[in-house]
Amino acid sequence: MKRKIIGCVALVAASLMSVGLAQAQAAGKSDIGKREYMSNCVVCHGQGGKGDGSYADLLKRPASDLTVLKKNNGGVFPFERVYAQIDGREAVKGHGDRDMPVWGSDYSASKAKAAEYYVDVPYDTEMYVRARILALIDYLNRLQAK
Repeated sequence: MKRKIIGCVALVAASLMSVGLAQAQAAGKSDIGKREYMSNCVVCHGQGGKGDGSYADLLKRPASDLTVLKKNNGGVFPFERVYAQIDGREAVKGHGDRDMPVWGSDYSASKAKAAEYYVDVPYDTEMYVRARILALIDYLNRLQAK
């Protein structure tokens, strides 16, 4: 039951963030999710998310094609699975080895990064980590093949 509540809360948060990001983009402001992707994912997954980044030849296993996540999940974007993969701080049995970097730990360990975004506002480190991951997931959702 608790897991369902957490999933619902995460889905609502993602929906609200999606609306906020769309409004920010319409106003000509920066795309936080795209910035996260370009900072952390593009070297392996490529500019368009197809798994053809500049490090692709150096990886032990091919980088995933992030544009077909929805297609490969029966037409539904796999929000919880993507969140768990990006966050990575909790082991997800079904995913096997952790070949992909754990961004949740990177985000929370880097409190200096948080300070540059929230200079005059008190912030909760976990909220900061979730916000960055949700922004990235929103961007990945927008990369999905039509």
